[in-house]
Amino acid sequence: MKRILKGGFICVVVFLFVCPLVFITSNAAVAAKSVKIGNIIPLSGPSASVGVQGKDAREMAVEEINNAGGIKSLGGAKIEMVYVDSKSDPTVGVTEAERLINSEKVHLLTGCWNSAVTYPTSQVAERYGIPFIVPVSVRDTITERGFKYVFRIAAKDSWWTRDQFRFLKDMEEEFNVEIKTLAFVYENGDWGTGFAAGWKKLAKEFGYEVVLDEPYPSTASDLSPVVMKMKKANADVVMLVSNAADAILLTNSMAELKVRPKAVIASGGGHADPKFLDNCKKNADYIFDEVEWETDLGKPGVKEINAKFKKKYGYNLAGESVDAYASMYVIADALERAGSLNPKKIRGALAETKLDSGPAMIVSYDAIEFDKDGQNKIAGIVIVQIREMNGKMDRITVWPKNARRSGYTPVFPMPAQ
Repeated sequence: MKRILKGGFICVVVFLFVCPLVFITSNAAVAAKSVKIGNIIPLSGPSASVGVQGKDAREMAVEEINNAGGIKSLGGAKIEMVYVDSKSDPTVGVTEAERLINSEKVHLLTGCWNSAVTYPTSQVAERYGIPFIVPVSVRDTITERGFKYVFRIAAKDSWWTRDQFRFLKDMEEEFNVEIKTLAFVYENGDWGTGFAAGWKKLAKEFGYEVVLDEPYPSTASDLSPVVMKMKKANADVVMLVSNAADAILLTNSMAELKVRPKAVIASGGGHADPKFLDNCKKNADYIFDEVEWETDLGKPGVKEINAKFKKKYGYNLAGESVDAYASMYVIADALERAGSLNPKKIRGALAETKLDSGPAMIVSYDAIEFDKDGQNKIAGIVIVQIREMNGKMDRITVWPKNARRSGYTPVFPMPAQ
């Protein structure tokens, strides 16, 4: 009996001395971990400008999250970002996704801005069971394949096109202007063709005649032939989907060739890029642009966060970069609730996301909450008008009407030259 007690006593003593070391070692291991996020974005090629903006926005958010103590449920783990250049090429995106998962051992993936890249790349993530967060790639079918690991923050194509037509009808009624004919001009990738498919369906539903349906390669160095077709079609309204370089080319060519419809309605992307106004200046006057966000939104935190971003990088946030910024807070929120780097647990936390406060809420809508397909069901858009105000080109929120900048009345139709 004494031997047993003695042995038991020794075991207890060993347990008391050894186990704290086990706990300390375990906690230290957790504290030393980082959360590795793979970012597949265009850093060269036709979409490089918006890719760089998204990278800057991610970096600022991650810096804020890490400086605030990292992921506390993981012992203060810091977020570590790994960036790769998709070059707007689907094949590159797929190859890099495989490498990030298998070689870099990332815990999550995010990207890719170009819908044509996001669509196959997110399929790779789904196959491996790695959560993939899509800040803004709008092709509807990205979240319509029954996938469980893909989550999109932005509104999808069909919502954007739907609201463009609602806006157009509202303008007709508000200003008593009749619109009969439309011209569709769009880049020929997944993004543009997805929009065009929605436009065609809605044009029929709303009773408009389509007099031009013109896809073009966004890598083109001369789009004057496309603009000549616009001039010949003489549509009441021109609707555009463009990257930065082609948005600039189209706008300046339209001014040069005196293409002056009643309205031009763009779809974010290149028209929302800060370089667009720098390169088009007054040629962009009166254009309407659809985006998820604008600097004049009257929401808490918008002014302060944008001012911080502008001081840091020298330009304003835009809709796409705001989504990228918010996506990092969505990831951080899910990681805190998951308390684990297990992909299934992270996926489960993302699926239960109901984020309605904090820095992520500088988005134009009131919350981020995913439906069963991984689509943020509360995502929304706004429409701005570009105007020269006090000698400077400005972007002014005009729709929905309850979000319109106080004291501003949209100009519709566009004045004749």
